[in-house]
Amino acid sequence: MSSVLDQRPAPAAAGPRPTPPKRRTRILELPEARWALAALVLFLIALPLDLLGAPAWLWGPLYAAVYITGGWEPGWEGLKALKDKTLDVDLLMVVAALGAAAIGQVLDGALLIVIFATSGALEGVATARTADSVRGLLDLTPTTATRLPSGGGEEVVLADSLTVGDVILVRPGERVGGDGQVLEGASDVDQATITGEPLPVAKQVGDEVFAGTVNGIGALRVRVDRDPADSVIARIVKMVEEASETKAPTQLFIEKVEQRYSIGMVIATLAVFAIPLSFGDELQSALLRAMTFMIVASPCAVVLSTMPPLLSAIANAGRHGILAKSAVVMERLGQIDAVALDKTGTLTEGTPRVTVSRPQHASGLDENELLALAAAVEHPSEHPLARAVVQAARDRGLTLAEATGFTSTPGAGVTGTVGGRRVQVGSPTRLAVADGPETSGVVKALEDAGRTAVLVLRDGTPVGVLGITDRLRPDAKAMVAALTELTGRAPVLLTGDNERAARQLAAEVGITDVRANLLPQDKVTAVQAWEAEGRRVLVVGDGVNDAPALAAAHAGIAMGKAGSDLALETADAVVVRDELATIPAVVALSRKARRLVVQNLVIAGVFISVLVAWDLIGTLPLPLGVAGHEGSTVIVGLNGLRLLREYAWTSSLGKDTT
Repeated sequence: MSSVLDQRPAPAAAGPRPTPPKRRTRILELPEARWALAALVLFLIALPLDLLGAPAWLWGPLYAAVYITGGWEPGWEGLKALKDKTLDVDLLMVVAALGAAAIGQVLDGALLIVIFATSGALEGVATARTADSVRGLLDLTPTTATRLPSGGGEEVVLADSLTVGDVILVRPGERVGGDGQVLEGASDVDQATITGEPLPVAKQVGDEVFAGTVNGIGALRVRVDRDPADSVIARIVKMVEEASETKAPTQLFIEKVEQRYSIGMVIATLAVFAIPLSFGDELQSALLRAMTFMIVASPCAVVLSTMPPLLSAIANAGRHGILAKSAVVMERLGQIDAVALDKTGTLTEGTPRVTVSRPQHASGLDENELLALAAAVEHPSEHPLARAVVQAARDRGLTLAEATGFTSTPGAGVTGTVGGRRVQVGSPTRLAVADGPETSGVVKALEDAGRTAVLVLRDGTPVGVLGITDRLRPDAKAMVAALTELTGRAPVLLTGDNERAARQLAAEVGITDVRANLLPQDKVTAVQAWEAEGRRVLVVGDGVNDAPALAAAHAGIAMGKAGSDLALETADAVVVRDELATIPAVVALSRKARRLVVQNLVIAGVFISVLVAWDLIGTLPLPLGVAGHEGSTVIVGLNGLRLLREYAWTSSLGKDTT
């Protein structure tokens, strides 16, 4: 009988295969797009009939259908807003169109409805595509998974229907269907989409795997440990989707102004209608001027100036591995003028590694033999430094002898018997031994360089020293330089590590201000002190001890690979792939978004001012007023969407830091 880990393709499961859900929003799936298209088609049919002099009974009902299809939804939403004592711009547009029709300008009113409906549809499509582009990066979980029922056999099910405790089979080349633990099998899993690790990670029994990662050449049987809705990917997607539901402070301010502006505009419209009428102007002329004024003075373009640039920046950053949780965050990132960095797991990889193997001259051992001896004793230990020693030996392809009589002393080290000789590995200050000058000199040199020294004894005599350190991320120095250029001051290092190790690492990356031996509350105190001085601080960290500082800062970014759940939830943004270059890049991108917001406000203000002046001083034709008003709305919308381009990101990675 074949094993469930048979790597041959399995026969198709009985019954219909579950249909994967759609992942990309189509234009006509949006109601506003469908209504806008219907209004446009009806208008294009009615227009030539009207212009060619056809009977009114032919084109009149078509225009009426344009008003209904293009205007009912914004009109209904406006009435609901009016019930809540809010004057909506959409309602003003519909009233203006109906007013134009009431004075015989049916064509002009229909044109207003079509342009306004089309503008709203374009905004809806842009917002949906922005959300799609972000989810497209994260929507990595396969739609189906092969579940192994307790009674035997296999069944193909939707991945989102898996429950905790289910066992699934992951064949070579497949994506893992859910977060869980390997029960049987061994393979290399490419989890770059989750952790950013460039090389596949070896997985065996007991190892954790993540939904959406790609299995290698082996087959795995995995027990699902998290509900699909709570998987790593699902949690990240949830954070990103919340971004489209929030609004930046600038947008909220504009909405407050919009209410006062709309009320003032209604009063001004009544004045534009009543005053000329009182001086003998014709009713139709006065009403037409008032309707034109209401259209061109509406703040649609102003309202649309803020969100497209910020949402586009969120989408672009999301495609490149940094997820801003909201438009508020994207706006704040561009305001920062000081940066505080954590050390372990942020500037460093967060995993200790052996970097030095220094045998005693009198021991008769070479570097590999010393490392193999230490690894043989450390092999049973679960201590992080022990794992680093064992991994270093494996990396060099060394064969480890069997150690017997293993014992572990917390804070001191481990002891075992290898080849009939007693071997101890541990802290130089805790192992009871009379160090010679050679050993003491090596230990001091390693510790002065910020490394952890591990002493190896054989039968009570020192035979060598290992140096262990948390390796600096290769792009840490470049990130520090880029942040310094952006803010005008070098970042500060906030760490709970010892002073010597912190300063050694800071010197390597170009940081001069170092705060070491800090407790979580000390980091918060430092951030609050800078904020009190008027600085807007960005904190970058990964651990539980960084979470309070991340929350206290003007903006916080968490490292996604090694970040704790608390840090990820507290931070305003998450670096999914642990690429440090994305941090200064997203700050630069945010500044571009803020510049586009200002550009949009200027564009909208100029259009409104010119059109209003034209209408009050001269005679602005209603169609031209409609085209100018809606044209400005489309222009600011498209201007904001410029940040969706790849160039907007690549230039942020370069020297564009203004």
